[in-house]
Amino acid sequence: MSAVDVTPQEQTASSASGVMQLGGRAQQSHSPWMDAWRRLRRNRAALVGFVIIILNILAAIFAPQVAPHNYTDQNYLALNSAPSWIVDIFPKMKPLEEQPGGYVNVNDDYILGTDNLGRDLLSRIIYGARISLSVAFIGPFFSLLVGTIFGMVSGYVGGQVDNLMMRIVDIMYAFPTLLLVILLMAFFRASFNEGDQGTLAYKMNQLDAAFGGMFFIFIGIGLTSWMDTARLARAQVLSIREKEYIEAAVSIGSRNSTIIFRHILPNILGPIVVAESLAIPRYISFEAFLSFIGLGVNPPRPSWGAMISDGSNALISYPNQAIFPALALFFIMFAFNFMGDGLRDALDPHANKRV
Repeated sequence: MSAVDVTPQEQTASSASGVMQLGGRAQQSHSPWMDAWRRLRRNRAALVGFVIIILNILAAIFAPQVAPHNYTDQNYLALNSAPSWIVDIFPKMKPLEEQPGGYVNVNDDYILGTDNLGRDLLSRIIYGARISLSVAFIGPFFSLLVGTIFGMVSGYVGGQVDNLMMRIVDIMYAFPTLLLVILLMAFFRASFNEGDQGTLAYKMNQLDAAFGGMFFIFIGIGLTSWMDTARLARAQVLSIREKEYIEAAVSIGSRNSTIIFRHILPNILGPIVVAESLAIPRYISFEAFLSFIGLGVNPPRPSWGAMISDGSNALISYPNQAIFPALALFFIMFAFNFMGDGLRDALDPHANKRV
């Protein structure tokens, strides 16, 4: 039978088959967010970073159940102790009563050893994850909240308002960020430390004490973390402000707040979230450095930066006291870096990889 001699039944079957094929293709199509998730799952480095972050979050949440000891428990019979496997790795560590001039108290009851006050290093590292992760999430929260709103208003309004708001950002950029955080921390600690009872300074000092010294760190990082986000949000708003859907919303009389938060914000949020995920290691390093120089959390609350500072004083004699907190800081910062790189690749709208 020739190609033109096709019965109506065959035409109907062919049409049905075509509809089924189209339906199958429609079922296989995914939304942009699903495609981004599939790209993220294929990024092994991002998955490794994600697993490390989840493990640290679980350890921080369940620290009382996971840690072998409380971070304040002291054993005066095990000061500066180290397990035998660490002594074998570092031959310069001389075990007490085993070598001439030995000084290391070998104690296998503590997996990573103890510090100069007899506190378990592993337990303090686990509890210290709470500090770094708190900064890792509070810092981006302030940055997204302040910087995104500031940048969107600046970019959408434009004109003299935009010029004035950007000059404020330029003034903030004139100060080195880390130096500004240090000055803010020193100012807060000096100004609010001696407030009389009932005053604002006294209440803020009590609040900082309740947070273990973290409250002023949150303020310092929050005041200095939003400028990059503000500039990025402004640039994104300027790129989509003249789009057709924005002009349509203006033409039907939508309020500016509705246009900004309903039409603009969802379309610029992806790049901003990616940028903040890549900035998280910077916030963690700020806290670690502040604790290292004594402007961080209040002792005896453990912080990886403070533990590195204490361990550095005896780095040659007891290297385990500084190396293991440094490794914990290293792994969490690289985990967030890998996760941020993975999010950037997954949310890239110009990605040419077939999912």
